Amino acid sequence: MNNTPLRFALLVTGPCYGSQAATDAWRFACAVLAQGHAIDSVFFYQEGVHNGNRLVQPANDEFDLYRAWVELAERHDLTLDLCVAAALRRGLCDDTGAAEAGLGVGNVVPPFRMSGLGALAQAALTADRMVQF
Repeated sequence: MNNTPLRFALLVTGPCYGSQAATDAWRFACAVLAQGHAIDSVFFYQEGVHNGNRLVQPANDEFDLYRAWVELAERHDLTLDLCVAAALRRGLCDDTGAAEAGLGVGNVVPPFRMSGLGALAQAALTADRMVQF
């Protein structure tokens, strides 16, 4: 049996609330990293971009998935990519995009970043496994 660590790319299409998909992706990422594997890319697409909205405020007794993604990214030096087209359609933008649109400040901050589908294609080409949630 081969014990070589695998390199994963995750595609998250489920929103942070209203679906289990994004929570499952986060739990999968935690498990993969705990087993010594690597995550090369986490790409949020379609409704999944809502995971990158820093203004999401869950109730005190609910799991804060946004904060969980941020802490995981900081602990493991991950970049969390949001599809720029999907994000803009859903009212998410970083400070640069907000300034360009005359909106003041954005609601997307690092470790989340706006990214194109090219980043997803590159992740699919270079990862050993790509898993969609």
